[in-house]
Amino acid sequence: MDDRRPSRSHIVYRALRDDLMNGVLSYEDRLGEEKLAERYDVSRTPVREALARLLADGLVERRDSGLYPHRPRLDTLNDFYEARTMLELGAMDLVAAEPGRRHRADLLAPEVARWKTLHRRPPEPDAGFVSADEQFHLTLLTAAGNAALPEALALINTRIRPVRMFDYLTHDRMVATIGEHIAIGEAALDGDLVVARDLLVAHIGASREVVAARAAQAAELAQLVRATRA
Repeated sequence: MDDRRPSRSHIVYRALRDDLMNGVLSYEDRLGEEKLAERYDVSRTPVREALARLLADGLVERRDSGLYPHRPRLDTLNDFYEARTMLELGAMDLVAAEPGRRHRADLLAPEVARWKTLHRRPPEPDAGFVSADEQFHLTLLTAAGNAALPEALALINTRIRPVRMFDYLTHDRMVATIGEHIAIGEAALDGDLVVARDLLVAHIGASREVVAARAAQAAELAQLVRATRA
C-alpha cells in the first residue's frame, strides 16, 4: 500500500491555488513568503516552492514590488477562445480536404483509451486537470498531421491556462469533459469529421461559458475583499 503523503509545498500549493481561484485574496495583496507562511502555518521554504509553481501556472504574476495574484483578462478571453477554435477546426478541415487522409490512429487511439480509463473512475475536481485537457487537444491536433498547429495551440494555452483552470472545479464539469473528449476522439478516429467538428465546437463553447462565469465571480470576490479592507 502506498502511504506516501503530499509534501508541505504541495499542500501549500493546493491551498494557495484554491484561495487565489476563489477570490479569497485581493489582486492587490502582495504574496510575501513570511505572511503566507504564517497563513498556512508552515516555514518559508514550502511557500517559496509553491509560489514558484503558481508563477509557472500563471496564477501568480511578478510586479516591481513582488509577487501578486494574477488578474484574469476577461476582455480578451473570447479572442483567445476564438483563435483556439479556429486552430482545432482548421486541423479537422485539413484532414477532411485530402482524400484518404485520416487522423493518425497511433497517436489518437492511445489518448482516447486514456480518457476511457478516466471515464471509469473520474478524478476529483482539480484545477490542475487543465494539463490533461491540454494534452488531449494537442494530441488531436498533432494527429491531424500539421506540426505547426500544435505549436500555435500551445502558445494560446499559456495565455488562457490560468482562466481555464476554473473549468475543473466541479464533478459535473470533470465528467462532462471526459465524455466529450471520448466522443470527439472516437468520431475523428472513425473519420466522421462532420460529427467530430460539431462536438468540438460544442465542447469548446461550453468550456468558455463556464470559465468566463466562474472567473468573473472570482474577480468580483477579490474586489470585494479589497473593498472590505479599505
